[in-house]
Amino acid sequence: MKANINIGTNKGDRMANISRAVALISKLSLSAPKVSSIIETEPWGYESNNLFLNQGLEIETNLSPELLIAKLKEIESSIDNSSHRDKYGNYQDRVIDIDLIYMDSLVVNTESVILPHPRMQYRNFVLEPIIELDPEWIHPTLNLTASQLCKEIKE
Repeated sequence: MKANINIGTNKGDRMANISRAVALISKLSLSAPKVSSIIETEPWGYESNNLFLNQGLEIETNLSPELLIAKLKEIESSIDNSSHRDKYGNYQDRVIDIDLIYMDSLVVNTESVILPHPRMQYRNFVLEPIIELDPEWIHPTLNLTASQLCKEIKE
């Protein structure tokens, strides 16, 4: 099964953070992963002077969504176990953020997994890597490609 993952960082040595995450996530793939270009973006959902670096990653896996998310969270914690939210529940700067965006056309909505990622269609930093890695992918509930979703954000 093809899994799309997005990695983000806006704290510390951002390039090293991305490289380390890609190397660790690659170990979960059954074959060489595909990686997108790295893009630099403004923080999403909060204010900060620290810009994010984001990169998309596509892996082949036979892991279930639940197990893949658990392993991604382990990798995230091994790089930095700081919370992504402040004491008020707001987003804050982070060394690493790893999100499972989708797995093929699976639609999952459980306590531990929501696929596709519930806010992916609002985030250019998620959609642009998908356009590069998997331009033909169609969101299974919105029935739109990443390019079409990206266009909707800009309109």
